[in-house]
Amino acid sequence: MLAPELSGMISYYELLELNEDASEDEIKRAFREKAKRLHPDIAGDSAAGEMRKLLSAYKTLSDKNRRFEYDRVYRRFTEKYYGNRGFDYRSFLREKKDDPESQVKLIFFELLHLEEEEAISIWKEQGGLDFLMEDYLDREDWMDCTYILAEELVRKDLCFEAFVLLVKLVREERRLPYFKHFMQDVETFLKELVRLRLRKTVDDETYIECLEALIELGFSSGDRARWLRSIGTARQRINKNRKPGARDLL
Repeated sequence: MLAPELSGMISYYELLELNEDASEDEIKRAFREKAKRLHPDIAGDSAAGEMRKLLSAYKTLSDKNRRFEYDRVYRRFTEKYYGNRGFDYRSFLREKKDDPESQVKLIFFELLHLEEEEAISIWKEQGGLDFLMEDYLDREDWMDCTYILAEELVRKDLCFEAFVLLVKLVREERRLPYFKHFMQDVETFLKELVRLRLRKTVDDETYIECLEALIELGFSSGDRARWLRSIGTARQRINKNRKPGARDLL
């Protein structure tokens, strides 16, 4: 039987060398101890990748809501897709490069095991936004996978791609609730993405289309009013920068 670290199945708890019932204080202590070992002065610059994973695991497990969601998703994923922890599930999926269902499961697997760059790379190879992951995963798995993927896309400054995925999630949640209490976090993440990051990565016309999509989702009147003002400002910029045509000159 392969050890977890060899089969690529290290959970956030395993990374911090903790049991799943670890207390908040135990999580903090474990993080501090491992962070010391991964400090550049001790482990060198080569440990930067491991430190990034350690920080991601700590941020999730130290937040009550995020930890609850991680536990729920990880347990369901492991029970559904690889009950035998010694089975090298990653290698099994990687061998099926021409099978979209295997590749979307691989994306989900990599995201749950802090291999975000690999997950995004596979997603892009499969077509990115044109890759309809919902065609190959159960609805719940698709929604969880899509949210985690959107988080990682934002970290890579792929904000438009993350926006499109999050809008799809909100639409689906409006149709049939799944995230329920966690949906507030999803919506906050989407609104913060638009407020702080999206405008810097898209042109004005695309920005307007994004805001119009948000308005259609049925957020609060305050949100809609703010987005309508932003649409007006973007349209003013477009008109100001538009080169005059013959009709404008006559």
